[in-house]
Amino acid sequence: MARLQRTLSLGAVVLFGIAYMTPTVVLATFGILATSTNGMVPAAYLAALVPMFFTALSYGHMAAAFPVAGSAYSYVRKAISPKLGFLAGWAVLLDYLFLPMAIWLIGAAYLGSAFPSVPQPVWVLAFIVITTLINIVGLKLANTVSALLMLIQMLVLVAFVVLCIHYIGGDASTPLWTLKPFISGDMKLPLIMSGAAIACYSFLGFDAVSTMTEETKDPVRTIPRAIMLIALIGGLIFIVVSYFVQLAHPSIVFENSDSAAYEIARNIGGDLFVSFFMIGMVVGQFASGLAAQASGSRLLYAMGRDGVLSTSFFGRVSERFGTPVNSIILCGVVALMALKLDVTTSTSFINFGAFLAFTLVNVSVIFHYWIGAKNRGLRELILFLVFPLIGAVACLWLMISLDKMALILGVSWLAVGIVYLAWLTSGFRRQPPEMDFQETN
Repeated sequence: MARLQRTLSLGAVVLFGIAYMTPTVVLATFGILATSTNGMVPAAYLAALVPMFFTALSYGHMAAAFPVAGSAYSYVRKAISPKLGFLAGWAVLLDYLFLPMAIWLIGAAYLGSAFPSVPQPVWVLAFIVITTLINIVGLKLANTVSALLMLIQMLVLVAFVVLCIHYIGGDASTPLWTLKPFISGDMKLPLIMSGAAIACYSFLGFDAVSTMTEETKDPVRTIPRAIMLIALIGGLIFIVVSYFVQLAHPSIVFENSDSAAYEIARNIGGDLFVSFFMIGMVVGQFASGLAAQASGSRLLYAMGRDGVLSTSFFGRVSERFGTPVNSIILCGVVALMALKLDVTTSTSFINFGAFLAFTLVNVSVIFHYWIGAKNRGLRELILFLVFPLIGAVACLWLMISLDKMALILGVSWLAVGIVYLAWLTSGFRRQPPEMDFQETN
């Protein structure tokens, strides 16, 4: 059987993760966050960075211990139990499988604002077809495309921030440096946590690179380093950009919160900048969708290879392209749900799966290093018990802070997974199937 090929360096993996995050997502979701936090977007990102930092540490530990594809699915399965590992994989599947849908929906929303005469479904279909074809050809092409698109995104972000600063400078009543976007007298913690739960959607990407383990050179060292770099770089970008955008547009009233940055871009830069901004938003969503589809297909491949999902369909790699073609195509088909959902709903219920998986990965560090390997001592106490506990509790707090619809959809998805696991294991009497896969360099 064909195997995944090691072609990715540290720089390529970090690029993949940042592209997955999409730096411009801070603009894409600004209106949604501003509305949910009552104008405290930077505070929401700062609150989200704390659990993401500790969770990134845990992902790094587990990636070093188990350098195989599968991310949370593989880590929980090997550290705790195969059954719980399946549920972790099922939960994160909600994230990886449906994330491209949300990404392309955001991109289509902005294109719809710029070209109202073109039906939004046309843009969604165009995103799906193009990214699917590129991912089938392989990661080398995908990373080449991502590098170019990342450059365009960063230029747009820098220009947006510079224009925000110029716009703020024209208003003598608004200081350039203030703590108001982070702390104010009328701020409400439940609103901040609710916003942080949505803001964590922007961080999805640091964990996704763990699915690229079997295609990375020296993964034991490279993947943990990449995970931390991606989380910290992304968090810094989100906090800084949202701070200046919040000062430039303190109001929480928008014509359309799904594409609020389009309105802000026109206010701070006029029609010419709007055109430049739209290019950045579109390529940003395209790059993110490209990475998200690639990552989701690798998780499906790992579960198919283990026999948890159909091995004949999911567990095979194309002899010609060296990519899991069937899984890539399925991700594209699932993304067609974007034709029926809005941005807020799609991002919220996706985060349910991510938070559940994040919690289990944090717990896996405790089981593997502290309980199993008995790594004891002050340093080990902090790294393998205290930090993972903080990450797990914080992720659970964010999960219960999601809106009611997200919780209903998430719990329903988990219930379906439990029923499928019961069928797969003959009423939980045996372990889920696992392929004896030996890692090769």
